[in-house]
Amino acid sequence: MLKEKTKAPDFTLNNKEGEKVSLSDFKGKKIVLYFYPKDNTPGCTRQACAYASSYSKYIENGIEVIGISKDSEKSHTNFAQKYNLPFILLSDPELEAIKAYDVWQEKKLYGKVSMGVVRTTYLIDENGFIEKVWEKVKPDNNAAEILSYLNIE
Repeated sequence: MLKEKTKAPDFTLNNKEGEKVSLSDFKGKKIVLYFYPKDNTPGCTRQACAYASSYSKYIENGIEVIGISKDSEKSHTNFAQKYNLPFILLSDPELEAIKAYDVWQEKKLYGKVSMGVVRTTYLIDENGFIEKVWEKVKPDNNAAEILSYLNIE
C-alpha cells in the first residue's frame, strides 16, 4: 500500500462514457479514491450503494468520489445504471492505477492463491497528497468510516 503524506500517483483512465479522466483534473478538491475487485458482486455492490447513499454529503463538502476496478466501461455503465450510482467509475483493464496504488496483490480464497484487487480506499487532499489510507476495508462500513473521519454527519 502507498503511505500517507506521499504524493498520489496521477493517472488517466476512461469513465463509463469512454471519456478520459485524470486524477490531476481534481486538483483543489479532496478525493475519495476507492479500488474494488469487480462490478456486480455482492461486496462491491454493497460498497458502491453505500457511497451512492451518502454521495450528497460528499458533494456538499466539496469531495469527489471515484471508484476504480479493472472492469470494462460497458460493465461500469451497466453497474451504475442498475444501482443508480451517481459518482465516477473508472475502468482500468491494464491495471495502470491499480498497480500504481499497490492494490494488485496476492489473494487467497478457499486455499487457492490468485492475483486480484485488494479493496482499498485512499483519501487524497486538495494538493494531491494521500491524507489517509484504509486497507482491506469492509464494504458496508467504508463510506460511513470516511465521513466519520472527516467529521461529516
